Amino acid sequence: MKQNNYLRTGLFLTGVLAVLICLGFFWTPYSPTAMNGSEKFLGPSLRHLMGTDNFGRDIFSRVLKGAGTTAGIAFCTVAIGAVCGTAVGALTGYFGGIVDEALMRFNDVMTAFPSILLALVFISVLGPGSKYNVILALGVVFIPSFARVTRTAFASLRDVNYVKSVRLMGAGKARILLVHMLPNTAQILLPAITIGFNNAVLAEASMSYLGIGVTPPDASLGYMLSEAQGMFSAAPWYALGTGFTIVLLVFSVGLIGEGLQRRGKEVA
Repeated sequence: MKQNNYLRTGLFLTGVLAVLICLGFFWTPYSPTAMNGSEKFLGPSLRHLMGTDNFGRDIFSRVLKGAGTTAGIAFCTVAIGAVCGTAVGALTGYFGGIVDEALMRFNDVMTAFPSILLALVFISVLGPGSKYNVILALGVVFIPSFARVTRTAFASLRDVNYVKSVRLMGAGKARILLVHMLPNTAQILLPAITIGFNNAVLAEASMSYLGIGVTPPDASLGYMLSEAQGMFSAAPWYALGTGFTIVLLVFSVGLIGEGLQRRGKEVA
């Protein structure tokens, strides 16, 4: 696959998934929660694209809702991690000294623990079952990774000629950071965001699969995969359809990240 095709293919697949996910917020072929005892364990067909489960619920409709929840949580998680982590990384990378030492030592403490384990600790404190608690827990956990990436980028730009020039011209620190330095970190930050999104999808799915993330009545791909495990012999299409959606979502966003990284190398 040519380098420029990674980005194009990723954008196309992600665009298709985004359209389907947005559609699922407003319309689904069937009610994701409606039960029909006469249509239990129906295989995939034109009427039910991904079949039905043990309650006769349409799996495709449930996947649309679940994908929306999972993608929404991942998006909000990355937003919290990227905004807060970029702020921390910008301050430590630009100012250095005591600010750098204090914030990065705290960052090191956070990164010393596995991300999922740390998220589980936050969830146990905040309480399981709420998607907002999952977003907050994962968002806090993702801050250190973005802070480290951004710190490296800002530290490398701190002493380049154009930054020295605008500093000598009297530009304020906020203007230097936001207007002159932040845009030049995009080739590092954007791939990090795609990686963070994929990690958030997998983290949310894992937590919901274990029953400590999103729980009914909210739909989640991870929780649905947990449900499908118990009926794999009777309705394997439930697990396959849900699992394939997770893989496709991660794969498509991953292609965007790979394309961005390759484009950054070409520019450099």
